[in-house]
Amino acid sequence: MAAPAARSASLSGLLPAQTSLEYALLDAVTQQEKDELIYQYLQKVDGWEQDLAVPEFPEGLEWLNTEEPLSIHQDLCGKVVVLDFFTYCCINCIHLLPDLHALERKFSDTGPNPGRKDGVFSESSFNSPQGVAIVNNVIYVADTENHLIRKIDLEAEKVSTVAGIGVQGTDTEGGERGEKQPISSPWDVVVGTSGSEVQRNDILWIAMAGTHQIWALLLDSGSLPKRSELKKGTCLRFAGSGNEENRNNAYPHKAGFAQPSGLSLASEDPWSCLFVADSESSTVRTISLKDGAVKHLVGGERDPMNLFAFGDIDGVGINVKLQHPLGVAWDEKRNLLYVADSYNHKIKVVDPKTKVCSTLAGTGDANDAASSFAESAFNEPGGLCVGESGRLLYVADTNNHQIKVMDLEAKTVSVLPIFKPDSAMVDGPFPREKQKTVPKVPKSAPNIQLAPVTVCPGQTLQLQLKLDLPPGTKLTEGVPSCWFLAAEGNEWLLQEQIPSGDIESISSQPTIALRIPTDCLSLEAVLSVSVFLYYCSADSSACMMKGILFRQPLQITDTQPGCGAPVELTHVF
Repeated sequence: MAAPAARSASLSGLLPAQTSLEYALLDAVTQQEKDELIYQYLQKVDGWEQDLAVPEFPEGLEWLNTEEPLSIHQDLCGKVVVLDFFTYCCINCIHLLPDLHALERKFSDTGPNPGRKDGVFSESSFNSPQGVAIVNNVIYVADTENHLIRKIDLEAEKVSTVAGIGVQGTDTEGGERGEKQPISSPWDVVVGTSGSEVQRNDILWIAMAGTHQIWALLLDSGSLPKRSELKKGTCLRFAGSGNEENRNNAYPHKAGFAQPSGLSLASEDPWSCLFVADSESSTVRTISLKDGAVKHLVGGERDPMNLFAFGDIDGVGINVKLQHPLGVAWDEKRNLLYVADSYNHKIKVVDPKTKVCSTLAGTGDANDAASSFAESAFNEPGGLCVGESGRLLYVADTNNHQIKVMDLEAKTVSVLPIFKPDSAMVDGPFPREKQKTVPKVPKSAPNIQLAPVTVCPGQTLQLQLKLDLPPGTKLTEGVPSCWFLAAEGNEWLLQEQIPSGDIESISSQPTIALRIPTDCLSLEAVLSVSVFLYYCSADSSACMMKGILFRQPLQITDTQPGCGAPVELTHVF
C-alpha cells in the first residue's frame, strides 16, 4: 500500500508560491503593501524549512575568487544568496555588474575599490580597464565599466579623461567632443591613421562593445571615409549600425557587429584595414581605412541574424568556426593575423590573403601547460600582442592569471617571468627591469657536462628538460620550480631571449629555446642551464629542494648546418 502523499521535499515547491508573489506585487500600490506581501511569503517559506532539501554543490566544480569550494550548508546557510547566471565577456551580462556591485558594497564586509578619478598616478583610479594602446609617452586605456577612454601621460604622471561622461551611453552616432560624448563599454583601443596619404597617429580607434560599433576619437584634426573634415577631440561612430548582428556592408554605417572586443591595425598596403574580433558573432572582420567597407574574414555564417554559428573548425573563410574570439594581433613581418579564440582555449592564425585559418597553439582543453605549440594549453586567452622584433607573441591567458610567451620561431610556449622594476629610466619612459636573481646551485648538486653542439647564426637551439623525481614524491604546491639560462662571458647571446621560466608539471616539462643571433661570428661559448626543483613526499610531510646544473658547449659556425633535434637535459634524482 502506498504511503500518504507528502509535500515534495524539493525546490520545485517554491515556484508556484513565487509566481503568486510576483503577480501580487504587480497589483500592490504602496510600498507598505509590497513589504507586507514579501514578509508573508518569507514566513510561508520558513514554515517549509523541514520539508525543503536544498542540494549541495556538486564536487569538482571550478571556483573563482574563493580560497576553497563553497558549501551550501556550511558557508551559505542563513545568508541571502544572489544567483547571477553569467557568461564571461557577454556585454549584456556585464551591464548587470553595476547592480551586483552595488549590492556587494552595501551588504558585504569586504568586494573592491574601483573608481573613476583623474589626477596624479597615486590618486587616480579605474574600473575594469580592458584594452590599451601606447604611442610615444602616452597610454590610452579603454576603462570599460566606467564607460570612459582615459589618457595616461607618462611624462607628467597624470591621468585624464578624453572620452565619455562616466555613465553608460545609448548614443549610436556621436559627434561631440570626447569629454562630452557618452559612450558604452569600450573594450579595446588602437592608435593609427585615418587612411589619408600622410601616415600619422591621428585616430584612436575604439571597439565599442556596448553599442556593437567601432568608434573613432580624433587625436588631431582630420577626416574619416565618407566624412568631411573633423575637429580634434571629436568622438563619433565609424562603423556599425548599433544593431547586434553579423552584417557586412560596403557602407560602414549599415554594417552590424556583435560585441566587437579586439582591434588590430594593418595600416600598410595592400591591407590598409582594421581587424576586428567580433566576439558574439564568433567572427573576425575587416574594416577598410580607405572607404570604410566592412568585410568578412573568417568564422560565423552568411545569415547576419545568426549569432550562434560557433565551433572549433579550421579551414577557409566562412567554413571556419571560432568561439567568442576576444583578441587579434597583426604580424607585419609575416603578414599574418593571430586570433585569441577564447572559448576554444586556442591561439589561431589567419592568412588574410587566402582566408585560411588554422590552430597555432593550444590543445583545446581549458588547462595550463607551457611546452611546444601542439602540447601547450590555455584557459580562455583574451589578449594578444606581437613583440617589436616579430619573434615573440604575448598572450593574456586570462583564467590562468598569466602572461604566456609564444616563440614563433622555436614554436614553444613559456610563462613570462615578472620582475620588480628599477627606478632607472631607459629606452623611453619605461623603467628598466631588474634581472631575476639566479639562486646559487648547491655545491653538492649534479653538474652535468653535455657534448658540444654545432649551431649556425639564426638557428634556434631547443633544450628539452626531462627530469624525474624520486618515487612517491610530487612538486611542491605554491612554490614554483624554475630554470635559468646563463652564458658567462657571452651574455649578449641572451639578448631578446627568455632567460628563465617555471616548471609547473613533471609530466609536461618546458622546452627552452635559444636563438643564435643572425650577425653572430664564429666562436665557442658555454651555455648553462640551472634547474631548481621543489618537491614533497606524497603526504606533504617532508619537503626539499634539489638543484642541478647543465653545461652545454656551443660551437657557432656559419659553415655547418647545425643540429635540428632538441637537446635532452636528462637527470633522475
